[in-house]
Order: sequence, then structure tokens, then C-alpha cells
Amino acid sequence: MEMVQNLASEHAVVIFSMSSCCMCHTIKTLFGEIGVHPAVYELDQELRGREMQAALTELVRRRPPVPAVFIGSQFRGSNREVMQLHITGALIPLLREAGAIWL
Repeated sequence: MEMVQNLASEHAVVIFSMSSCCMCHTIKTLFGEIGVHPAVYELDQELRGREMQAALTELVRRRPPVPAVFIGSQFRGSNREVMQLHITGALIPLLREAGAIWL
């Protein structure tokens, strides 16, 4: 768990993903279209990916645990929660506050 928290605190936006997951692709695309360049950890390609996946499963309490989005070091949810933040207009202020975007 500590490794995941440390990685999540190193960048304004961090996405834990699986390279073959369509919902992960959707979230990465959303951030790209907003102009955010998140740190992305593809669990199926990381050396310690299984360990990270186990920690994320414990944190988010669901399987699969991806996508798992952290903004400003805080876990903000998966695709459903992030899309809800975006639709309600709450995502951009969070990204500004975290320093991920400036405009």
C-alpha cells in the first residue's frame, strides 16, 4: 500500500491502469483531451504490477481495481467517479488545485 501512496504523491495526477482495459483507455483519453499529462502506471507492464494491483484492490475494494485515479495525492475513484466529476464541472477545479492545469 505504501508503494501506491508514494507513487500517487509524486505527480499531480496518477492513473493506475491495465494496457488492455477499455475503461482505462477512456480515462486516459479524457485527461489528454483536457490537457493533463498524468503519470500512468500500467500494472500489466510494471515490474511490481501484481503487488500494486493487490494494494489497489485493498484500497478501492473492487476487482479489477483499475482504472484508479489519484488527483493531488488523493484517490478520486474509477471511471464512474471521474466522469461524474467531469460532468458536474468539479473535475477542472480539482485539477487546477492539484497543479495539473493552469487555465
